[in-house]
Amino acid sequence: MSDRANRLPDADEIAAINARHFADTPLRPADLLFVFGTRVDEELRAETAARLWQQGYFRHAIVSGGVTPGAELSECTLIKAAMVRRGVPAERILEEHRAMNTGENVQFALPVIDAALGLANVRSLICLGNSWTARRYAMTVHRHWPEVEKMLLTVDGFGVPRHVWHTHPEFRRRVLREWDKIEPYKAKGFIAEWP
Repeated sequence: MSDRANRLPDADEIAAINARHFADTPLRPADLLFVFGTRVDEELRAETAARLWQQGYFRHAIVSGGVTPGAELSECTLIKAAMVRRGVPAERILEEHRAMNTGENVQFALPVIDAALGLANVRSLICLGNSWTARRYAMTVHRHWPEVEKMLLTVDGFGVPRHVWHTHPEFRRRVLREWDKIEPYKAKGFIAEWP
């Protein structure tokens, strides 16, 4: 963990992060829910996906995430099972079990989506992931699949309002670590500017 992620941001950096990094969008029904794997808050992620399903926000979902160090099951397996327990039909959930990072989530999921649904048939998607990673999910999708309309919904279990993320030490560390990745990742071509 870098010391930089442990810094105390000033008011200007907090304002910039609040304005540009946390990029939840208005939601409308989409063709696909893209659930990014996680090692934390799996149940919250699944609960949110199930709520979106019950409210009619997607017709199909894909869960992407591999087996992380020390785990026996893939992130995909755990999250999909939790979604099914909450009422999302298993046959509506596509699976990707190899990805170990956000770039791989998208790169490995695209052929799965294409085989099952046809990429051209998916015109809109909702990205669901951690609040601290924020717009990097949609920026990664935009880099590899610019044609699809992207919406973003992020969740976290920190128990503090998102606009005061900087007051919670672990939330602050995670946000700053992700915020610091944006420009280097754009420069390397891992992500593309969005929105």
